[in-house]
Amino acid sequence: MATKLAVIAFGGNALLRSGQKGTYQQQRANVNITCWNLAPLLLQDYGIVIVHGNGPQVGNGLLRHQAGEQIHGLPAQPMDFCGAETQGSIAYLIESGMDLALTRLHMDRKVVSLVSRVEVSADDPMFQHPTKPVGPFYPKPQPDGALYKEDAKGRGWRKVVASPEPLRIANIDLVGRLAREGYIVITAGGGGIPVVRENGLLRGIEAVIDKDLASALCAVEIGAEELYILTDVPKVYLNFRKPFEKALDSLTVAQCKEYLADGQFGEGSMAPKIRAAIYFLEHGGKTCIITEAGELGNPSCGTRIIE
Repeated sequence: MATKLAVIAFGGNALLRSGQKGTYQQQRANVNITCWNLAPLLLQDYGIVIVHGNGPQVGNGLLRHQAGEQIHGLPAQPMDFCGAETQGSIAYLIESGMDLALTRLHMDRKVVSLVSRVEVSADDPMFQHPTKPVGPFYPKPQPDGALYKEDAKGRGWRKVVASPEPLRIANIDLVGRLAREGYIVITAGGGGIPVVRENGLLRGIEAVIDKDLASALCAVEIGAEELYILTDVPKVYLNFRKPFEKALDSLTVAQCKEYLADGQFGEGSMAPKIRAAIYFLEHGGKTCIITEAGELGNPSCGTRIIE
């Protein structure tokens, strides 16, 4: 049995590094390194649940579907289907990486993956204000009824979809039970497959759920004591990459809210992670740590966010 539970959110660089094309070999090598970096937690008998991103992989999947339709006449599939595809393929990579790490540590623990649906509200206000770009660039908006916006860097037009708040993760009770029994569980990949409830059934929709917020929800629902959000910087910074940049060793929820209001954290980078930390701590969590995976062996790693 696990002594305590931790949810670990794998950032995009856990699978794909800057400048890489995203080949199978590159992604597998990156995942193997990230999984090995979890060794300090494994050696402390943590029950571990892993949530991962899938943005580049879903984008590539949509491109493959588009090419298959244009070249071979194969029907393209919707975003929820692509999300399920990437949940499975990325979980396979992480399972393989965790097996390798456990073998090196001579530990007899099993890894379990769940393709997870995550329920959102059909009335979520974000559906009225889609902001999340997905899929390929086009020279002009496409006549498919979706909303398209022109890229700020002049690369063309992209479909934008909503990013609604996650409400419930399917089978979350099973996730918690397996993690406490010592299984390493991979769930809610990419934030989960977004679904809405209609007439008692769950229906997939075109949307993207924030992976970090889904991680926080997962941590709250299973009663995890700690949430680790892995990213490509060792700590949270004020004035990031600007004059007077300052690394932060710790933050309170009140400070997080103050710095968010001041615009200290970028919406495409640190802001979602800070919001996830706030949610976790305001709903019973003990500590959220934002750091690089390679720092986990350091007892004072990252920025610790506490209530």
